[in-house]
Amino acid sequence: MKITARITKRLTTQFYTEGPGIDKAGNLYFTTITGGKIMRLRQEGIPETWAVCGYPNGQRLLANGDHLVCDCKTGEVLRFDPKGRQIKIEAGGKIDGQPVKLPNDLAVDEAYGFYFTDSTRHDGKIFYAGFDGDKKLIAQGLDYPNGIVLTPDKKMLLVAESYKNRILLIRLQDVGIAWGKPEVFAALPQNPRPFDPSNLAQTGNLPDGLALDLQGNLWVAHYGMQALQVVSPSGELITSIDTGVPATSNLCFFPDYKKLIVTGGKNEPGPGLIHKLTIN
Repeated sequence: MKITARITKRLTTQFYTEGPGIDKAGNLYFTTITGGKIMRLRQEGIPETWAVCGYPNGQRLLANGDHLVCDCKTGEVLRFDPKGRQIKIEAGGKIDGQPVKLPNDLAVDEAYGFYFTDSTRHDGKIFYAGFDGDKKLIAQGLDYPNGIVLTPDKKMLLVAESYKNRILLIRLQDVGIAWGKPEVFAALPQNPRPFDPSNLAQTGNLPDGLALDLQGNLWVAHYGMQALQVVSPSGELITSIDTGVPATSNLCFFPDYKKLIVTGGKNEPGPGLIHKLTIN
């Protein structure tokens, strides 16, 4: 199945962008990691600072209008109210005796809590944090776990393991409890350019943010590949879509699932880019 998309350039920013989310009013929120800001872009407006924190990365908008934001400078997951005021530290410190170092992205179970990745090389981790204060270590020993999504039936987590260029599957026995070890769900295309660790934006093949569509296909922001990889529910690559963003970091769908926002940039720490893709 061939999927194509038309690119519309929405914004160029000073800093590399991450954490896109769209609220019920159609406002776009995104983070600028080293810029230290969570930004809001009204439908036809100029971007404005909505909140500030250390290095905001992955972000999720909750049904009540609150935001959960991974701060990879302080090593915490923060909660902001709908007006952009920080109201709580939802996770940080140690969980099951393991220090939280670099929270990157998160997947929310609105009824109970959220899962988040801790992005370090070779011993990256996945944690669960319940809204009731319960916290658990879900997995460890991963090579830079990054984007994460929870399947609609809440039985599986899909996780981008960046430096292995693959997607992992973690089965859940119950809320916050893994059933067995992570399994390989999908291997992703390789960058044809010679790998240069000093130029990951051009030569890397690092899966980053993830999103599921209505058919259960997994959309993978592929940093260094200027692409979204679309993977079937069985783990087969369906197609690759050019994003126009070399260091593609993340994505989110509009409510109609016919359009999506892609974040990232030309490099890090900038300049950053935000593109809208309309699916043909």
